[in-house]
Amino acid sequence: MTTKQRVIVVGNGMVGHHFVDQLVAQSNQQFEITVLAEEPRLAYDRVHLSEYFSGKSAEDLSLTSETYYQSLGIDHFVNQRVSEIDRSRKTVLTNQGKTLEYDKLVLATGSFPFVPPIPGKERENCFVYRTIEDLDLIKAAAEKCKVGLVVGGGLLGLEAANALKQLGLKTHVVEFAPQLMPTQIDVGGGRQLKAKIEALGVSVHTEKATKIITDGESCVHKLEFADGSEIETDLVLFSAGIRPQDALARQCALEIGERGGIVINDNCQTSDKDIYAIGECALWQNRIFGLVSPGYTMARAAVSHLTQGEVIFSGADMSTKLKLMGVAVGSIGDAHARTPDALTFCYENPEEGVYKKVVTDTQQKHLIGAVLIGDTSEYDHLLQLHLQKDELSDTPESLIVPTLQGEPVNPADTMADSSFVCLCNLVTKGTIVDAISAGCDTVDAIKAKTKASSSCGTCVGMVQNVIDSEMAKLAVEVS
Repeated sequence: MTTKQRVIVVGNGMVGHHFVDQLVAQSNQQFEITVLAEEPRLAYDRVHLSEYFSGKSAEDLSLTSETYYQSLGIDHFVNQRVSEIDRSRKTVLTNQGKTLEYDKLVLATGSFPFVPPIPGKERENCFVYRTIEDLDLIKAAAEKCKVGLVVGGGLLGLEAANALKQLGLKTHVVEFAPQLMPTQIDVGGGRQLKAKIEALGVSVHTEKATKIITDGESCVHKLEFADGSEIETDLVLFSAGIRPQDALARQCALEIGERGGIVINDNCQTSDKDIYAIGECALWQNRIFGLVSPGYTMARAAVSHLTQGEVIFSGADMSTKLKLMGVAVGSIGDAHARTPDALTFCYENPEEGVYKKVVTDTQQKHLIGAVLIGDTSEYDHLLQLHLQKDELSDTPESLIVPTLQGEPVNPADTMADSSFVCLCNLVTKGTIVDAISAGCDTVDAIKAKTKASSSCGTCVGMVQNVIDSEMAKLAVEVS
């Protein structure tokens, strides 16, 4: 009788849960799996965390349950923070005094919010935006506040600002960089995004370095900035970026990157071959990947290595499409045109609040990046051109300038069945086509059947494109 290998997963996030799902699906019960969750609940959907403020409950956001884990024979513990790893004995010790042995250890510890070292950051009504418990604290405090302020104008910062606005607070966003979302979009896109968000009633302040937080006169706090200006607010929410949660790896002397992060190879192994790291805590080729899709890819690579498969992690596409306070934003590939000799082509319509840019190679043959603000209708088509490395059949500007575009193109029409529609769950167009043939003719039905669009949600539009394309072939009118 073969002895089962003991696998301990440290972390209750989406990536850790995906690893467990994949290992269960592919291991044929050859592992004993234990999940250790630091939070008081098992994995939940952090991508859609803001929906907690618009009516969704913790149960609605949940990705699993104790019943589900029990049915699979998975041991699981909540409120169990791992405080120590003993690599020589191959044990972990939790803050509750529990010692567990492992054969393989998976660190899916994610990241923690970066709070700038600003004097006064520990004052009352100063929060971070990361967990359901954080949101409960923010919601309770907001009931006694009139003004809220977010330090950080990146993706998470704007999500947080939207949450404060939904709670009925007059909302400010303060960003150190000259523009909003500096990681994902360029200066032109940042300018248009700022205009659209301010039109929704949120005050945006860029190029602001917070010097100190002190007592306010009309509000609880006053933020003083390096340029001499100041803003008063009742509530401060820090969303100034993330840092890899690598404290455990440091404690047990695993290799750490110069600026943090647990160093991994293509199999997601750390400097200890029996310890893996996946998700935002992991550093691959000196890069941290802050989206859920790359974390899922890492999880699959680690599972593959554990089960003698051939899947490796070789990087990930960081393109994203989302809506921030109702403003459509899309970023694809090299959005900042950092590739040597890259060419950029821009279209801007201030009256309609639209900004679009495509980036090509020097021969104008291949799309290597794009930015879309206010209108992301071309996103799916541009993403496929980028991912498939298709040669452009027309001029680059024809991709974004309305008067040059001609008839709308459904990108699914020319997409190969083997192409991935959902990168999070590796769902191909062919799989979706098969589901449509089996009677699934809505995005929700496809999601339930294939898991496509069930994670980050970026591919919802592309799933609909495939449905429309297949229905058109069947001469069915789609509402």
